[in-house]
Amino acid sequence: MLKKFVDPLPTMKAIRPTSHIQNVPFYEVNMQETFQKLHRDLPPTKVWGYNGLYPGPTFHVQRHQLVHVLWKNELPEHHFLPVDTTVHGAEKNNPEVRTVVHLHGGVTPDTSDGYPEAWFTRNFQKVGPHFTNKLYTYPNHQPATNLWYHDHAMGITRLNIYAGLAGMYIIHDQEEKRLNLPCGPYDIPLIIQDRSFHKDGRLFYPSEPDKPETAPHPSVVPDFFGDTILVNGKVWPYMNVEPRRYRFRILNGSNSRFYRLTLSNGTPFIQIGTDQGLLETPIRVPSLILAPAERADVIIDFSTCVGESIVLQNDFERKGEKPDPETTGSVMQFRIVNSLSCQDKSSIPTHLASVPKLTQYQQNRTLRLNMRKDSYGRNIHLLDDRLWSEPVSETPKLGQTEIWTLINETQDIHPIHLHLVRFQILDRQPFDRDVFEKEGRLIPAGPRVLPDLNERGWKDTVRANPGEITRIIIPFGPYPGLFVWHCHILEHEDYEMMRPYLVIKYRKKGEQ
Repeated sequence: MLKKFVDPLPTMKAIRPTSHIQNVPFYEVNMQETFQKLHRDLPPTKVWGYNGLYPGPTFHVQRHQLVHVLWKNELPEHHFLPVDTTVHGAEKNNPEVRTVVHLHGGVTPDTSDGYPEAWFTRNFQKVGPHFTNKLYTYPNHQPATNLWYHDHAMGITRLNIYAGLAGMYIIHDQEEKRLNLPCGPYDIPLIIQDRSFHKDGRLFYPSEPDKPETAPHPSVVPDFFGDTILVNGKVWPYMNVEPRRYRFRILNGSNSRFYRLTLSNGTPFIQIGTDQGLLETPIRVPSLILAPAERADVIIDFSTCVGESIVLQNDFERKGEKPDPETTGSVMQFRIVNSLSCQDKSSIPTHLASVPKLTQYQQNRTLRLNMRKDSYGRNIHLLDDRLWSEPVSETPKLGQTEIWTLINETQDIHPIHLHLVRFQILDRQPFDRDVFEKEGRLIPAGPRVLPDLNERGWKDTVRANPGEITRIIIPFGPYPGLFVWHCHILEHEDYEMMRPYLVIKYRKKGEQ
């Protein structure tokens, strides 16, 4: 087993614009294969990185500052991870290595959203059926928040992200700046992911599930759980911190793994933000649950912990099993040094941002999260019992607000993500599975439960628990066009748990 806490936490590099085009920052980002040392005792590991870095460089942009990004694929023609050609989008007649970048949580026009079928190969030699333009435009008209960018190519997203194609994208604004939160070297993004390795340092990713035996080879697996935890691309790193307040922008960038994070000395997290920006007020939480793709913006106060070593732990129970504290139960270590390099002048305000509560809506859609077997006997997870290739069934109108009632009939928690929009969680409620399965009637089996205090901000990914109805309220806009919604367990998303949806422009009465 690899030794924990022997490598310092990497500081992720900030990306600078390559140039400016008519005062608009222009970035050129190359996806490249490289070798990177992920642990002191591992030989360098082959990874795919944006600008040859895993994780990719961090974007820091200002609200309302338009930016252009040219994403370039300079990867090899063949994948180094097992590609299942029975998965839709990854068939043998498609290029094996395809990429397209999605800015997760970004409010962007559909042509810059990273639609799964807008993929492109090396030097744009081949492109997918929905490819429109090489240059992406991000308007950044959203409040200060922590987004991330990652690959979204149809049928191989799980492999491309696992290979290393992910990075942070942070939007800053004046309102947040005025709050006097910890900043500069005391404001740190943390990307948490799990991986497994061969002895020679190569990434291990399973080539087929344990069952059914009838599965093709290689085959998509139902989910993936690595046996080591990486933060910012290092296995179980440590970080020397001063006895003061720090801000950590935490992202769960894992394929399937959920985390319930705690600090080993019982210090609480002070959560100030969620997926789509600041909460109304800071919330003290003893633990943080993060599903794949969820983010938490937290402050940790180390001022009373001089000389301590504190472990960031994970004790998320999966199907009754807790992670092993010696391996996936540990994330990283904080070592609190004795002295301050300068006085801590940061503060935690009582009010952070206003989050107007949404109540008015035009339509309520009921959507099932369900599953069935494929021709090989493998489980396919589905959204509303539809495959990706079926016609678009969700067509919200631009500028209207809808409630989506998600009914999770499966045994898994599904983190459901919608592109383009931000939403609020209304409530969750258990339902009678037996009646639903036998008669198709939805009978609640308990009261509606409001979301946790730290979920009452703007979200773009929601945990839909098994046997529960999860209700979210979504304003659709500001752009019309074709987008997607999907489960963010990457193995589910790649194998049919993703659907297109169309935001349609409509004319009000009397409009020409």
